[in-house]
Amino acid sequence: MSDVDVNDPCLGCAVVGGTTRPVGGVLARSAGLVLHGVASPSPLPGWVVLTSERHVRALYDLNEEEAGELGRFAARVMRAQREVLGAEHAYAFAIGDVLRHFHLHLVPRYPDTPKGLWGRGAFDAGPGEGRPEEELEAAARKLSAALAR
Repeated sequence: MSDVDVNDPCLGCAVVGGTTRPVGGVLARSAGLVLHGVASPSPLPGWVVLTSERHVRALYDLNEEEAGELGRFAARVMRAQREVLGAEHAYAFAIGDVLRHFHLHLVPRYPDTPKGLWGRGAFDAGPGEGRPEEELEAAARKLSAALAR
């Protein structure tokens, strides 16, 4: 684990505020939520994060509008991961043990995804399993275009 404290300053606030750009950047915004690329090396193209614009700790801190939009927005993104990226399944994870700013990981699983990267295993990918930045950027552009339709 890195010695970097992602809460001081808050990485979530930096991403939604535009002072930090993860690979893929910001793909879409909707009703208090921001969809962006994952802020660490990714073994799976199209792994994105849905983050609250407001600095709140967890899902239970979202207001009614944000909470309602979260479900609708997450479902649209997961459908797009399947339709435009060819994922056969998509996972949603809201763990919140490291970054204390609400975020929901939306992680695609492809037909050729190694079993070790299925489910929670995607978070345990080794350093050599990260995909090239160009591939991650291309997947983000496809998702962004699909969500803009």
